[in-house]
Amino acid sequence: MPDDNSRAVDVLVIGGGNAALCAALMAREAGASVLLLEAAPREWRGGNSSHTRNLRCMHDAPQDVLTDAYPEEEFWQDLLKVTGGNTNERLARLAIRESSTCRGWMRRHGVHFQPSLSGTLQLSRTNAFFMGGGKALVNAYYRSAAALGVEIRYGAPVDRLEVADGQFQAAWVGKERIAARACVMAAGGFESNREWLREAWGQNADGEWPADNFAIRGTRYNQGVLLKQMMSAGADFIGDPSQSHCVAIDARAPLYDGGICTRIDCVSLGIVVNKFAQRFYDEGEDFWPKRYAIWGRLVAQQPGQVGYSVIDAKAVGRFMPPVFPGAKADTLEHLARQLGLDEAAFVRTVGEYNAGCRVGSFDHTALDDCHTEGVSPAKTHWALPLDTAPFYAYPLKPGITFTYLGLKVNEQAAVHFAGRPSRNLFVAGEMMAGNVLGRGYTAGVGMTIGTVFGRIAGAQAAQAAMNQGVHHAGA
Repeated sequence: MPDDNSRAVDVLVIGGGNAALCAALMAREAGASVLLLEAAPREWRGGNSSHTRNLRCMHDAPQDVLTDAYPEEEFWQDLLKVTGGNTNERLARLAIRESSTCRGWMRRHGVHFQPSLSGTLQLSRTNAFFMGGGKALVNAYYRSAAALGVEIRYGAPVDRLEVADGQFQAAWVGKERIAARACVMAAGGFESNREWLREAWGQNADGEWPADNFAIRGTRYNQGVLLKQMMSAGADFIGDPSQSHCVAIDARAPLYDGGICTRIDCVSLGIVVNKFAQRFYDEGEDFWPKRYAIWGRLVAQQPGQVGYSVIDAKAVGRFMPPVFPGAKADTLEHLARQLGLDEAAFVRTVGEYNAGCRVGSFDHTALDDCHTEGVSPAKTHWALPLDTAPFYAYPLKPGITFTYLGLKVNEQAAVHFAGRPSRNLFVAGEMMAGNVLGRGYTAGVGMTIGTVFGRIAGAQAAQAAMNQGVHHAGA
């Protein structure tokens, strides 16, 4: 390799979101020189982390913005339930335990927390909310990184890595070779790669490509370039490429960077129908933070990959309204016409649901006893008749947050080749989240994984760099 276009650093961090920043900060705190490469331009830095709101964290007693306690075993059972057991318990419990130590470190790097807002009160015990959201968190980390001497380059997508015998040697950005003693990859999943999404989802029975209708809730820069290259280079990987954090969002949302404000959060307060005006899943299966991330996949499996969330006036004020107003009508027939649904079929579906409702003591903060009988699919909680005008409906389409196919790791966040951990190549965030998230999701756990394994990867990379000899004092 030519030396005249090569440069060296202790720790190279590839990515610009939460996991990458945590890795860069930890490595720099350990005394290593650090270069961070962000594929996006400065104004779009931060990846999907810019759209986040909170971190799910274990705690054994009330702590400032967190109420009551959220012990390890309960966190583990919540994760076990949403993944259906498709998780590595050893790594999952590591993330859970370490989540209890993150917030003090985050504060030292300028992150502030706030109590849960109206509409998110059910998370006040389990999740710590960032003041100013994910954008403020990312900005705080970048300020801290710059103050510590981390070198940051924007608009610097890494095309490929040089890896020999499982050990990292250098990364290439265009024609520039960047050597480093250790490397942390935290460049996200492949959700922005439309061709790969098509490959993962294939065609359905009607010859449609579901992935063509997906919106990408976050950054357009997560193309999965390094993930695919590492898989081709023999790195051990884990996960189903069709599994992802996939949410039902407003069908009018933009193709990229719609974020949280396009999510439809009233599903559990009403019913959801497909384009044939038929219900297709239990809208009240469990608390919304534990189930919102299955609805994108459910909608993707429907004809045309579309759906409609329908509520009546009783639900207004009980959920975070999305950015776009819903269709509104004083009759069900008028609402069906606005949605382009068959009126008779829609009225029949609502009528059957209403007749099946067994109303008890409605309580949206608990798994209440309001349920349906004689209706398929059943609605097991929060089943109230849709009988109070005006009626509202929101069109739905799948919105992918991040994909779960990733690289296998151990407790040191090391990339593995044929079962052997690399001494100087590490991975964090979405590129390895599939070790913990085989499927399903619960609110805030993505930031838990990114923060915990980002910190681990950064510390391990710094140690690996130091072990190779005298490190560079500056960066």
